[in-house]
Amino acid sequence: MNNNTFNRRRFLTGSSTLLGASMLSTLPTIANSALSKNQKVVVNTDKPDHKVPILTGNEFDLYVSEKMITVNGKSSMATLINDSLPAPTLKMQEGDTVVIRVHNQLNESTSIHWHGLLVPYEMDGVPGISFDGIPAKSTFTYKFKLIQSGTYWYHSHSGFQEQTGMRGAIVIEPKGAERYPVAEDHVILLSDWTHRDPHNLLKLLKQRADFDNYHLPDFKKLLSDIAATDLEAAFDKRKMWNQMRMMPTDFTDLSGETTFTYLMNGRTTAANWTQLIKAGQPVKLRFINGSAQTIFDVRIPGLKMKVVSTDGNDVSPVDVDDFRIGVAETYDVIVTPTQDAHTIFAQNIDRSGFVATTLATKKGARAAIPKMDGIEWLTMADMMGAMGNKGYKAKHAKTEYDFKSDMRVDSPRINLDDPGINLREINRKVLTYDQLRSVDNQVLAEQRKPTREIEIHLTGNMERYIWALDGVMFKDAAPVNIRPGERVRITLVNDTMMNHPMHLHGMWSDLRAPNGDFQVRKHTIMVQPAQKISFDVTGEAGRWAWHCHLLYHMEAGMFREVAVV
Repeated sequence: MNNNTFNRRRFLTGSSTLLGASMLSTLPTIANSALSKNQKVVVNTDKPDHKVPILTGNEFDLYVSEKMITVNGKSSMATLINDSLPAPTLKMQEGDTVVIRVHNQLNESTSIHWHGLLVPYEMDGVPGISFDGIPAKSTFTYKFKLIQSGTYWYHSHSGFQEQTGMRGAIVIEPKGAERYPVAEDHVILLSDWTHRDPHNLLKLLKQRADFDNYHLPDFKKLLSDIAATDLEAAFDKRKMWNQMRMMPTDFTDLSGETTFTYLMNGRTTAANWTQLIKAGQPVKLRFINGSAQTIFDVRIPGLKMKVVSTDGNDVSPVDVDDFRIGVAETYDVIVTPTQDAHTIFAQNIDRSGFVATTLATKKGARAAIPKMDGIEWLTMADMMGAMGNKGYKAKHAKTEYDFKSDMRVDSPRINLDDPGINLREINRKVLTYDQLRSVDNQVLAEQRKPTREIEIHLTGNMERYIWALDGVMFKDAAPVNIRPGERVRITLVNDTMMNHPMHLHGMWSDLRAPNGDFQVRKHTIMVQPAQKISFDVTGEAGRWAWHCHLLYHMEAGMFREVAVV
């Protein structure tokens, strides 16, 4: 930690910063005690020749093991599939019945969830919900028919194994012709990597949730605010946030400053993953956010991206400069190169880190890497929704929730055209949910009216790092009940100041526009701070998981079982 960072944080938070910094310095690396000088590094993400295997067909063998990898010159243990980070890309064909044997070579239980795939619930891969898990030193066979096509991914649903490496891409080719055909396509899998033990990171977040917030308002920002307004207004602004015991830069829990290194297809920026493409020929890029905790903003400077699919579902094409991709979301975009090289640039939501790679029409060509965008402060609308500019209205200890400092947003905002914090003030066209419109006739035909509505609030307590639904953590929660075939409207109200990518297993989430019209079909929907979002689902028999896909939020309680019986 440099002196400038130390002084900035000390100015803001006093002695608690010293405590957090000392805790951070003592965190062990993953499985550090288990490392042996004789263990071989099987993956080096710093090497340009590091490649992700591609497996094709309808029968696969996946081997889960713990191996040493190197990221940014430092080695530690990872949980890998077939000795690859990320796991091999699985290419399949719609209509096929696939058989996937998962061989668990670990000394602990494991699992694999096929994210976004509609499979029998026994094949969904969530221990304690849909099956018991895959015991150590055993093999489990997944078998299911592929009834969809598009871009998806797979990952462990056991503890923090996803954070330590267990994630990979899935590409399912359609039985018929592509709606937006191109000559070639490539997977771009984004991920975050940490050498620190995720269990200890969660403990540290519970001890002091802002330990990794490197955008706390500093003296320089104070001087800037004084110059823009006046001394009284600048201090009043800080006084308001202090009284609410909230941070105006609470964008993410873990940053790229000290905790995460960001990877694209398993490589660091220095390793520069490069894909050679043909000059003037359109190419599809299948973006997958396979991170544990990081929301990315993606752009290819100087090149328009045509968004043609999200979460495996085709949409009416939208030309954009940037798109935000929540954890677990996927977007297919079509681009046509206009020069020898283009940089694919993905910066995290809090602008503390990025990863960059290259599309090139000539071997060795490379484009400039842009600077990260600046940050904005969260607004009152991010805390109170539609009432954000009309005064502070929050219910505290006497609400139905029993967490200290929990808020209830009385008038959540319902608009879908907000690009989100740190994208609102840029002079580029940014994708928003209101621009996404499903075009598949079968999807449109399935939009029957719901018979009832379930409203659930996304709640959290940053002081104790507790995340929940309706103020109830998973360990204390009863299942959400839906009948098979029942059409239900689910409304989520985000009572927190953070984005939550919510994923319901086993059923599509059909997002509704503010007026109730059908917008787009997704498997993961990101709910912004103080936002109210509605989507319709059709009950599919089984026991299903429903959770925030920020792994540390899920582990801290933001999880439910949905029982369709």
